Order: sequence, then C-alpha cells, then structure tokens
Amino acid sequence: MTWRTWLAFAALGMIWGLPYFFIKLALVDIAPAGVAWGRITLGALVLLPIAWRQGGLKSLGAHKGAVVAFAFAELVVPFFLISVGERWISSSLAAILIATLPLILLVLGPLFGLREPLGKRRIAGLAIGFIGVVVLLGIGSVHGLTAWAGVGCMLLATIGYALGSIIIQKYLSEAHEVGAVAVSLGIASVAMFPAALWTAPSHMPALLSLVSLGVLGVVCSALALQLWFYLISRAGAARASVITYINPAVAALLGVGVLHETFGLSSALGLTLILLGSWMSTLRPTAVRQSELGTASGAQ
Repeated sequence: MTWRTWLAFAALGMIWGLPYFFIKLALVDIAPAGVAWGRITLGALVLLPIAWRQGGLKSLGAHKGAVVAFAFAELVVPFFLISVGERWISSSLAAILIATLPLILLVLGPLFGLREPLGKRRIAGLAIGFIGVVVLLGIGSVHGLTAWAGVGCMLLATIGYALGSIIIQKYLSEAHEVGAVAVSLGIASVAMFPAALWTAPSHMPALLSLVSLGVLGVVCSALALQLWFYLISRAGAARASVITYINPAVAALLGVGVLHETFGLSSALGLTLILLGSWMSTLRPTAVRQSELGTASGAQ
C-alpha cells in the first residue's frame, strides 16, 4: 500500500473509534432513529454539494442499483441498529463486537464471488476469532435479555457493514467515490426520515447531544465514508476491514476514561483473541510468498 493509503488507514481507524462514544452522548436526548437519521442527513448535506461540483453525480446512473443497496446495507440498517444496541450495552463492547467485521467478511465473501484461498492460517484465525467472541460474551460481560438484544443488534450491524464492503469492491470500485457516498447518504436520509420524525424529541435536545450528532454526521459519516471507499478501492474489502484493529481501542479508551464504563478481563481477552483471529484471517499467503520471492531476487 502507498503512504496515502496507510495515512487513510490510520485516520479511519481513529475516526471510526469515535462513533460509539458520541452515539452514547446523543442518545441522552435523541431516539436511535433520530441519531441515525441526523448523522446520515448531515453527511449528505456536506457531501452532495461537493459531489455535484466535482461532477460525481453524472456517472452514477450505471451504478444506481448498487448505490441503493449500499445505502441500506452500510447506512440505514447498521446506523439504526448500533444506535438501538447502545441503549443496552456499553460503547466499548459495541466497538469490540463490530471488530468481528474481518471474520464476517471472510465468511460472506465467497458467497458473493470474492474468493481467496483459505489455508491453515486463515482457518485458524477464524477459529481464534470465534473463541474470542465466546469469551467476550460468555464470561460475565452480558447480563439480561436487553443486553443480549444489544449484542444481536451489533452483530447484525456488522453483517450489514460486511455486505456494504462487498458491494463497494464488486460494484462500486469504479464509481466516483464522493458521488457514490453522497447519493447513498441522500437515499438513506430519505429512508430513515419517517422513523426519525415519528420518534422526534418533544423538546430541544441539549447542546452536548447536538454537538455529538454534528461530529457523527460530518466526521464519522461524511469524511469516514470517503476514506472507506478510498481504502477498499486500493486495498480490497478484507484488508481494509482491519481498521477494526484500531477502533475498539479508541472506543474503549473513551468509554472507560470518559463514560466510566467497565472493561474487565473477559473484554480484554475477548478483544485480543478477536483481533488476533482477524489479523491471521486477513493475511494473504500468496502475497507473502511473492514478497519473499521479490526480496530474494532483489538480493541476487
């Protein structure tokens, strides 16, 4: 990967560790549907004028089906489910569960024609990651039906993110990045509006909730989605998804340090196993061999 790709990777890893914290703050005064709609709509308002000036809206006719599918898979469903789930579980646990994205991508990819050789290392990575999820959820981290419902929301949201990544790689890699993101946000905003209107607060939300919503829309949606398109188009969905190595650490630091959430042994051990499994499962054995061959030939 080029230095620009690495820079985008590092920036996105940090940025996508923030939403879980700001969602918690926004949920104090705003319903989950309102939080999801607000961040989506703000992102659309930022990016649509930019995409229009860049001419990025003209060429999307050939990709309209994929753009609509992406809007629902990557935006409407996950953003709403994460907001709902965070009413019942901590922001740090939410981030750790989303960190299973590389594992889910590796399982779903072949169903959509994205086939890469598994190999022993990747199979072991999947097994370790699964054990990490069992440890995370099975050693006292989750109590009660609502907490398990929150876990279910996060896992379904992660499947949505995986499908969104696959759609980008298969159908939108040649589309105008800003244009595709902007139109997807616009479609998602329209789709979410009835639910947001139905659950609108009866009073003006507090300034902290509004600022949190602003950060979610401008930074964590508009900017982050552009970086996500950029990464997938240059590194592929599976490799780009390893930004989830960084996200949980950022979310946990904010959750524990600011929101005073608990982060016990099961969380630490589960996160470690999930990230180890994700790292092993996203390595490309053929790429490693080619790298070694290149090094050897260069030394001659």
